Amino acid sequence: MQTPVQISFEHLEHSGAIEHRVREQLEKLEQFCGRLTAARVVVAREQRRHHKGDNYSVRLLLSVPGAEDIAITHNTTDTGRHEDIHVVISDAFAAARRRLQDFVGKRQRREKLDDVDLGRD
Repeated sequence: MQTPVQISFEHLEHSGAIEHRVREQLEKLEQFCGRLTAARVVVAREQRRHHKGDNYSVRLLLSVPGAEDIAITHNTTDTGRHEDIHVVISDAFAAARRRLQDFVGKRQRREKLDDVDLGRD
């Protein structure tokens, strides 16, 4: 990554374990798509609920050259899976991976079409 990763916490104390998990997930994304130039990750606790557990959200903003930034917001109230922050992080990065796969696939198809149009095989 060309710029340092920004990881921030909202309504939640900083956790080395959570930050480590986020960095691991970012490394996996970089292995898949080495063209990431910047990443901003916000891990937040949405509300404090003592009886049913906490709701968490993870917001990702990934920069890839030659494309619009990829924004992912994974909110646990949508899925009902709110009790484990590590599951929320995994789900958010799985969504980011799918989005990057779509981007890479489209770019590869476009390059192949350009090669055909130029008479290259």
